[in-house]
Amino acid sequence: MTEQPPRPRRLSLARVRRLPPWSLVAAGTVAGGLLGGAYGVLAPPVYSATSYVVAVPDQKSDPAAALGFAQAYGRVATQVAVLGDAQRQAGVPVRTLRRDVRAETSPDAPMIAVTATAGRPGPAAAMADAVSDALARHAADTTGSTHISLVRFARAVRPTDPSSASPAVTGLVGASAGGLLGGLALLVRPRRTTPGDPAHPPAVPGPAPAADVHGRL
Repeated sequence: MTEQPPRPRRLSLARVRRLPPWSLVAAGTVAGGLLGGAYGVLAPPVYSATSYVVAVPDQKSDPAAALGFAQAYGRVATQVAVLGDAQRQAGVPVRTLRRDVRAETSPDAPMIAVTATAGRPGPAAAMADAVSDALARHAADTTGSTHISLVRFARAVRPTDPSSASPAVTGLVGASAGGLLGGLALLVRPRRTTPGDPAHPPAVPGPAPAADVHGRL
């Protein structure tokens, strides 16, 4: 008779329950760190470039009004009217500009920051400059009534390093999230009980039937 090879032992539920409590946290931390690091390595890099324009009042306008107009122009910088004029200079369609371009303003200075993100440094800088130029042209069309014009303050510089998170950062974030999930699983899992556990007191025998007691008397 030929001997049969031993069957691989399956990890039973009882064995899982016998693992130390901290094993869930450790397993979640390791798994989260591996997944986060893998995402940081496999995800394509993202580059960001920023162009700045400043609102300048003319002689007929109050200098304090430039701050309010800068806030207003910052809100319309990513509207279709401006992006439609910028798409030719940027070399990308309007939907790409709407997705990858954002405008921010300062509450203290009449300045607008136009930031674009792309998978390469060149397109990111080109999109930021194109939207800034288009916004300045739209402001020039209404200078006669607003007495405010937008002037380029700084062109976008091609970024040398990606703005996306590095694998080390994504790994730390993943490890933190995995450890947190492991801790939550540790809290909700059923606890093991022993006969001396206060939550399960020893069983007390019930009262004997009346017939048995009468027979013993």
